[in-house]
Amino acid sequence: MDSILMIIKLLGGLAMFLYGMEIMGDGLKQGSGNTLKNVLGKLTQNVFLGLLTGTLVTAIIQSSTATIVLTVGLIGAGILNLRQAVSIVLGANIGTTVTAQIIRLMDIDSSGGSILTFFKPDTLAPIALIIGIICVMFIKKETSKNVGMIALGFGILFMGLLGMTDAVEPLSDSPEFANLLGFFSDMPLLGILTGLVLTVIVQSSSAMVGILQALSSTGVMTFDLVYPIIMGINLGTCVTTALVCSIGSSKDAKRTGIVHIVFNTIGTILFMIVMTILRNVGFMPDLWEGVVDSGVIANFQTVFNLVTAIALLPFTGLLVKIACAFVKDDEEEAVDKYPELAALDSKLMMTPPLALAEATKLAVNMAQIAQKNIERSLKQFKEYDEERATKIYAAEDKIDCFTDRTDHYLIELSSHIKNASDKRQHSMLMQCIRDIERIGDYATNFDELAKKKADTDVKFSKIAKKELAVINDAIDEIMRLTIEAMTDENDYIARRIEPLEEVIDDMVLLLKNRHTDRLCEGVCSINAGLIFMDVLTYLERTADQCSNIAMFLLGKNNDEISQNHHLYMQELHASTDQSYLAEQENRRAQYLTPIKNLK
Repeated sequence: MDSILMIIKLLGGLAMFLYGMEIMGDGLKQGSGNTLKNVLGKLTQNVFLGLLTGTLVTAIIQSSTATIVLTVGLIGAGILNLRQAVSIVLGANIGTTVTAQIIRLMDIDSSGGSILTFFKPDTLAPIALIIGIICVMFIKKETSKNVGMIALGFGILFMGLLGMTDAVEPLSDSPEFANLLGFFSDMPLLGILTGLVLTVIVQSSSAMVGILQALSSTGVMTFDLVYPIIMGINLGTCVTTALVCSIGSSKDAKRTGIVHIVFNTIGTILFMIVMTILRNVGFMPDLWEGVVDSGVIANFQTVFNLVTAIALLPFTGLLVKIACAFVKDDEEEAVDKYPELAALDSKLMMTPPLALAEATKLAVNMAQIAQKNIERSLKQFKEYDEERATKIYAAEDKIDCFTDRTDHYLIELSSHIKNASDKRQHSMLMQCIRDIERIGDYATNFDELAKKKADTDVKFSKIAKKELAVINDAIDEIMRLTIEAMTDENDYIARRIEPLEEVIDDMVLLLKNRHTDRLCEGVCSINAGLIFMDVLTYLERTADQCSNIAMFLLGKNNDEISQNHHLYMQELHASTDQSYLAEQENRRAQYLTPIKNLK
């Protein structure tokens, strides 16, 4: 009978906790809904700002699921793209830990009549309820009503927490409960599974962590029991997100749910490996079997989510690609969005040369978009423009979509190709589109660096601006030659690309050395120097991709080149071919000499 009463009290406390969270979240969203939408839409061009935005919004509305639902709505409205949504998802995982940090107020020691007594939940809860009911019932202003709802929710949340704490208090003297905890401590994977399943049932990671914090008041919960359950709780909240994102929503909305699952799964696996290693090597031996309180639980959840978010932040592009692999665009959807894809008609596969011709035109189109995007992104260093940034990411999404469709089309086409000439063309296209996609990626890299430069108010020196202008012209020229060589399948033009690429390499090396000298002389700041160096690196890589495309074009009709690019390049660089040397010398005079003469 006592067990039944305890379960009823525990579930009643949980019900109050969940209801309090809902009321508080509704009050916060009603009071700041439009502001939150504007913040999400404007502060997510940069992945770091997206992470921070997701963290703050979730901390405010007290629900990672609500943040992701809001994000999905903005995706459907065209305000956010998938890349922006990923950074918000990473931030939402951090923001959801704020609830646990608030709950740790249970651990405040208010002995001796300290003023801290007012911050204990059993004092704070009724104070919040009093404030809330006054605002709701006696003050008629809409803003006061929202404040009252927030205060009421806060009070009810803590009353539910106190109810759960009182309900589980008898467990501190229960040998059966102690034995059960010991069983879980020896099986961390079971702890993860338990946290996952219970979170799916309760539909709230914050509530599950709150239950753990309430159970910690028994004084018998150990760290080696708690940390796997917290990891499982983080996995469980993904299921809710995935369900929300999959109901009547777009492909990108579904991909957002996939990103959340992949992110939390990778984070859990990596953290579990690290924790197992630390325990086996004897790191902090007193930690693992030590009794935890609500503060330790809150801190571990925060550290776990913060570390995994920071560790995976550089891989947002990879997370997007994984999500796109799980949720593919329907052919009809892609064609509706980009009519150019209609040219990749499966009926043309019966005549492979026609199919290859259309695929080649699309590859050239991709290269033209990439060139324009590189040009657009380099302008960001002069004056950063959010509208231009939106165009950059829209163009990048278009290139990615073209790449995926062309890839699938060429793979399907391969079984129809019979003659050697078509096979060479097919092989050349399969390789070229990957390099074009990488060039498109560099445009977003430039934009991120330009955004960082603008946000930190970094200024390039006058000489650095002049240097960038010259090398930017060289990049524009090598892109123009590459597109022309692809369009006309012209070997003569393709051969003109490598001499220019070598000159660009020399320019990058010279500019890096000169910039290092400026850093040593104090002419340039460290932040400006780091950004400048990264810009040069991506410019060099852009030229490298153009060189690769040129080699694929030349290799289409030359077995020696196609079978060993590296050997051909070595022989080319060491050769005394007069046409090659003359082209290289012309490019040196056009670009390298002017840079050397800059002052």
